[in-house]
Amino acid sequence: MTRSEFLARLVRSFAVGSLALIAGLATAQTPPASKPESLNILLVGASGMIGSRVLTEAASRGHQVIAGARRPERIATGPGIKPVKLDASDAAALTALAKDVDVIVLATSPRSGGDPIQEARAVGDAGIAAAKATGKRLFVVGGAGSLKKADGTSVMDSLPASAQRGEPAALRNVLTALKASDVNWTFFSPAMSIRPGEKTGKYRLGTDTLITDANGNSRISAEDFAHALVNELEQQKYLRSQMTIGY
Repeated sequence: MTRSEFLARLVRSFAVGSLALIAGLATAQTPPASKPESLNILLVGASGMIGSRVLTEAASRGHQVIAGARRPERIATGPGIKPVKLDASDAAALTALAKDVDVIVLATSPRSGGDPIQEARAVGDAGIAAAKATGKRLFVVGGAGSLKKADGTSVMDSLPASAQRGEPAALRNVLTALKASDVNWTFFSPAMSIRPGEKTGKYRLGTDTLITDANGNSRISAEDFAHALVNELEQQKYLRSQMTIGY
């Protein structure tokens, strides 16, 4: 082997070794995908259509859930789930339970048979009081009536007069109270149609404008709504903000 051939081979060996070292360092410095930290969640309304699915989704991810409802025997059981009897309008009870959690989730609907305006106000005020007393985040499942359409008009204005005096108006009033408060809140408005279905994981998120598909329909499954809700609990992107969802 000539001197020039030896030097050429030496240079090639050095180059290959350097590239391998750089690749090794790059691999070592690339952190593995991290799993979200386990949250302690106070879920109010855990036996309802939406609340029960939020409970299933949160527990399946390893979060610890204090699941409250007027009738705790209707709450699903399993690892990480602690069912409790709870009146959602009881601020003192909410505050006591919220001391040991990271976030309060209100997934109730004002449908007990009384005045929905008063019922929603009582629950909203209790949630705000508990969040303020404990410094915990407050996450409220709201309604589509508080959203606006793409043209800027209010969804509420397109609803029948009877609906405007009922649940949609009641939940919109809760949003108004949240905005006036100094707590860390999120108000999650579903699509116009939300019902049990499949979890696809494929949906769109927004803030205060109704999301519709190519045919003008606004819909979401309760399972996908729950999936997005727990994502937001983990990722905390919509702080002191309204958010919405749709296909």
